[in-house]
Amino acid sequence: MNFNTYILGLIIFFSLFSGIAHSQSRKAVDSGLPDTRILFLFDASQSMYGRWESDIKYEVARKLMNHLVDSLDRLNHVQTALHVYGHTKKFPPQDCDDNKLEVPFHHRNGKEIKEKLAGIKPSGTTPIALSLEACGNDFPSDPGRNIIILITDGIEECDGDPCAVSRMLQKKGIFLKPFVIGLNMSEDYKTAFDCVGTFYDASTEDAFASILNVVISQALNNTTLQVNLLDDKGYANETNVNMTFYDMNSGEIKYNFIHTMNNKGRPDTLVVDPLYTYRIVVHTLPSVSLDSVVSYPGKHTTVGIDCGQGDLNLKFEGFGDYRKLQCIVRRSGEMNTLHVQDFNTTTRYLNGTYDLEVLSLPRMHIKDVTISQSKTTTVQVPNPGIATFVSSGYGYGGVYEYKNNTLQWIYNLSESGTKESVTLLPGTYKVIYRAKNARESEYTIEKTFRITSGSSEVISLTR
Repeated sequence: MNFNTYILGLIIFFSLFSGIAHSQSRKAVDSGLPDTRILFLFDASQSMYGRWESDIKYEVARKLMNHLVDSLDRLNHVQTALHVYGHTKKFPPQDCDDNKLEVPFHHRNGKEIKEKLAGIKPSGTTPIALSLEACGNDFPSDPGRNIIILITDGIEECDGDPCAVSRMLQKKGIFLKPFVIGLNMSEDYKTAFDCVGTFYDASTEDAFASILNVVISQALNNTTLQVNLLDDKGYANETNVNMTFYDMNSGEIKYNFIHTMNNKGRPDTLVVDPLYTYRIVVHTLPSVSLDSVVSYPGKHTTVGIDCGQGDLNLKFEGFGDYRKLQCIVRRSGEMNTLHVQDFNTTTRYLNGTYDLEVLSLPRMHIKDVTISQSKTTTVQVPNPGIATFVSSGYGYGGVYEYKNNTLQWIYNLSESGTKESVTLLPGTYKVIYRAKNARESEYTIEKTFRITSGSSEVISLTR
């Protein structure tokens, strides 16, 4: 590939891409979505004076960059900037503070970037770690897809740790995993950049031209992803549940999709940014997740997540306040509340066993309720009865469940009323009561009563 062939390829690429990009940028403007911001971190150290095929390395890189930024200027949703290192001080002596933001972010500033690159003469050292750290301050604070493209022919020369700096700034969400284009580097140098970002080896001028196309395409284009929510048999039959996509590095929420089957009965295709590594959380009850999900630019990626589900139907034919009866649902053997479900509703849960605590009087505990794939498990609570307590004055008292010759506290009666009704599940109870004006404990009243479904009992709190 000679230089003219590359330029023709670049023109064709952007002609094809600009139609899509214009549509995407129009949508981005209409919806208020953030811009893509591309920061070129350019090596202008003395080694860039080295000969490379048709010219010195710096001049080869500069000429290709000129046409690239001209093409990027045509895209409404793209901002570019230029940060350079190794160009303001001569080597020797070594000066590791030699890096500078030469062109801040803006739309259509290709002309300024070209003018800056034309006036630079490679001269200094290679402070990659310090330059990357400085780049963290170059991006505006408002939301955006922040991308760094590092173009270099050498490794760190100032005892910094570019890998640690890159990881730290990615974790903070300041920029995405950088692209690193190495110009005619030795094999020993290549491994030094694996942890900094996605490394591309430009061993020839033609390779550099092609790699620039690939990197820009990846920086600007989304890709497709399909999430199969698998039932117990491994079929992609589960759907209609929200999925949250988190950036694995920063923890930032990138997308929420309610899973959908398309008109062919298959999981819908999602359009996602391929520059992130995702953690997908599927908001079933309980939730399930999948870490380190990677999508590949220009390829359709399919991932599967096990989340077979069944339904729990809570049935109750109560009356009064019991029409609002609720139940705490926990995973069997666990104390954490998973969900509080209303009675006379059906809720979907992952397949497994659950413990239920019905918020009735008294509390009702149902252990090891099994939820099975695509089946409905129904739990019905007995209908309650009503106990009405009548006294001649105010007093102190409580209602207790009476079972196996033991008392279990259920409910405290009001201290400022003479008549009170309590809805209770069927069973045997005791009420224990003492009037306020009775100053001796021997005036305590104890009465046993029984409640059956639908019954109404009046209990007199007098001797």
